[in-house]
Amino acid sequence: MGWTSKLFKNSKEKGNFFELQAEHYLKQQGLQTVTRNFSCRYGELDLIMKEGATLVFVEVKYRKSNAFGGAINALSEAKQQKLTRTIYYYLKQNSLEDCPFRVDFVAINGQNSYQYTWIKSAF
Repeated sequence: MGWTSKLFKNSKEKGNFFELQAEHYLKQQGLQTVTRNFSCRYGELDLIMKEGATLVFVEVKYRKSNAFGGAINALSEAKQQKLTRTIYYYLKQNSLEDCPFRVDFVAINGQNSYQYTWIKSAF
């Protein structure tokens, strides 16, 4: 069994932990939280934040090692398409179609200490 099985009851709990880590990291960079874990029939958005007037949709991925490219290589094209549909649904539901936005990606790697890679406008 890996170390995560000792710390987290399930993958949802692990995901929530690393989303909180990413949220804290981005707040230190000046972003403000709008909401966490928005979900609809199209998918889920890990974090929705604001930087100035720009809405920032953040996908968070964690990998304990850099094997197979680490977290930075964990954002597939299929996941990007799912995120895009979910983002447009969120914008429409909240009457924000004219709001400037971007999609960021936070990759977290490490086991005992974490390394953050923040990619603005990931796609």
